[in-house]
Amino acid sequence: MVRAMTKWEYLTAPILTHAAKQILDNFGADGWELVQVAPGMNPENLVGYFKRPVEG
Repeated sequence: MVRAMTKWEYLTAPILTHAAKQILDNFGADGWELVQVAPGMNPENLVGYFKRPVEG
C-alpha cells in the first residue's frame, strides 16, 4: 500500500507583538499552522512562517 504524499502551501506574514494572539488565532482558524517565528525589521514586528495542507 502506498500512501499519497501530503502537499503543502506556505505563507509568511508579519506578526505585531501587541496583537500576536489575535493574529495567530485568525491564521489558525483558516487552517494555517505556525512553523517558525523570526525577528522582523524592528522590535515591534515578528515574521511568522505558516503551512497548511493543500486540499484536492
